[in-house]
Amino acid sequence: MVEVIRAKTAGFCMGVDLALNKLDSLIEKDEDRKIYILGPIIHNPQVLEDYEKQGVVTAKTPEEVPDGAYVVIRAHGIPKAVEEDLRKRGVNVIDATCPKVKKAQLLIQRNTEDDRVLLLYGEDSHPEVKGLLSYGPAGPHLFDSLEELQAINLDPNQKYCLAAQTTQDRAVYEDCINYLESKGIDFVTLKTICDATRQRQDEAIKLSGEVDHMIVVGGRISGNTRRLVQVVETAGTKCTHVEIADELPLEGLRDMKKIGLTAGASTPKRLVDSIQQILEDL
Repeated sequence: MVEVIRAKTAGFCMGVDLALNKLDSLIEKDEDRKIYILGPIIHNPQVLEDYEKQGVVTAKTPEEVPDGAYVVIRAHGIPKAVEEDLRKRGVNVIDATCPKVKKAQLLIQRNTEDDRVLLLYGEDSHPEVKGLLSYGPAGPHLFDSLEELQAINLDPNQKYCLAAQTTQDRAVYEDCINYLESKGIDFVTLKTICDATRQRQDEAIKLSGEVDHMIVVGGRISGNTRRLVQVVETAGTKCTHVEIADELPLEGLRDMKKIGLTAGASTPKRLVDSIQQILEDL
């Protein structure tokens, strides 16, 4: 009999809940008007598919959103200039940016007004990062690891501002802080990694030490989900990342005594529930 231990923090975070509630409210209030989202509102294919069935249109570019239409800004946020342009065109903008991401945007804006150069720990292709960069001055440095930070030619006479994508690895961020301190660099550190992200990662690490195998449920394009897989594997526990139950390696899991189960912040409870039931029936 397999024992399944589920993380308390598995599933939707506050920011995702708020974003989806705003979209749901708009759908209920205005059934006749076409509703757009600029890019995936959250990084979960199953959730996006549900909204497509309700007639919500995912626009890949701002130009695809007609003047006067409704557009919901994704939980990850969008670049500052893009939002300003939408409002100038008379688009009805519903801002569903996660409050933690919005706070990070404004912190970066406030702390780079004195010509500090932005050092951002984040993923180059991630939509949140594109938004965060837009709130700082031109010429920022983006890096995704301590090694990439160490490769940057930092000017000892320049002042810097260190920030992180909200879903990044807290331990790596602390290593980056220690590195900059060791180099005698003049910098300010912004606390932009989300508490929910830290809690999920800490719980995943702790849980991984108690089980034979970890299952992480969530979209493959979800940064925070991939980070959960990363911290578990770094802790030395075998880990499998799945989006849906059909991807579970059931034969390889039957001999396990204890399986840990967690999920990214954009993973619906119903998906986690269904996977937990399958694992418990092994």
